[in-house]
Amino acid sequence: MRALTWHGKNDIRCDTVSDPKIQDGRDAIIKVTACAICGSDLHLFDGVMPSMEKGDVLGHETMGEVVEVGSENKKLKVGDRVVVPFTISCGECFFCKKGFFSGCERSNPNHKMAEKLWGHSHAGLFGYSHMLGGYAEARPSSSACPIPTSVRSRCRRD
Repeated sequence: MRALTWHGKNDIRCDTVSDPKIQDGRDAIIKVTACAICGSDLHLFDGVMPSMEKGDVLGHETMGEVVEVGSENKKLKVGDRVVVPFTISCGECFFCKKGFFSGCERSNPNHKMAEKLWGHSHAGLFGYSHMLGGYAEARPSSSACPIPTSVRSRCRRD
């Protein structure tokens, strides 16, 4: 598949990368039909965010269509249209149960790296440095929100 990849400060390229694979039973793979950028992407582009590695896949805040789901995924099905925020949450830890998804205690496997820099860690973030999980592929389905069929999108269809 094609994806935006980071190659260093001020060096972003559109490269061919491996197709994503289901890594956890709750994961979902989404064919992206639209993606937005925000100010946080500038931190990556400008080289301000530590722990980026050459070839890291960028991009978050996407919408698209579910093309595959893990065996434990009860929330989504193939063909669902979804919007996906970049905060990754498990839906089961203390913070997630309270609705504080950005504080998820389980979604950042590199939490010690973030704690060392900031004094605490928050949830893993999709497409945003290894310090915040290094996620570029499948993710827990609790992060994807189905879009009702009554909501029309203006995305280009290939």
